[in-house]
Amino acid sequence: MNRFTLTLAAAATALSLAGQAFAGEQYVDGTGFAVSGYDVVAYFDLNQNPVGTAQPAAVPGKADITADYNGATFAFSTEANRDRFLANPAQYAPQYDGHCAYGVSKGGKVPGNPNLWRIVDGKLYLNITKNVVGFWEEDIPGNITLAEGNWTSIEPTPGSDRPIPDFSSSAPVK
Repeated sequence: MNRFTLTLAAAATALSLAGQAFAGEQYVDGTGFAVSGYDVVAYFDLNQNPVGTAQPAAVPGKADITADYNGATFAFSTEANRDRFLANPAQYAPQYDGHCAYGVSKGGKVPGNPNLWRIVDGKLYLNITKNVVGFWEEDIPGNITLAEGNWTSIEPTPGSDRPIPDFSSSAPVK
């Protein structure tokens, strides 16, 4: 290999490792599970409601059907969903490590509520409260753009340790 090829290989490896370094730990609440123990794969099988209306309830996972990813344990309602997740966890894990997408668009990390969700362009986004969902939905593409720009600078900060307001999880079920 010549010097130019080695330099390109080293640069590609550095970029690959840098991309991995941007993934912080998943938000985990008092349940001990990512996304409060709800099945992240199941969101992709639910029919989304139009902007301005509530989404269907999240599907609880089971404590005995789990997989680890991004520093957290995810629970699933079925083994088939766990297997789909394991085949491509980044496809199903919520954006911004499970933190509120609108909060990230404003430059902060607050918990994401698993019952306040939306899938946009094949990615799962969570928000913290119903009021915040209204702000998020006023300009979803613009808020995603802001959040993407903010994420690289706020991602290294510790994740939120606050509970999700007005939320008590029924997941995972046994």
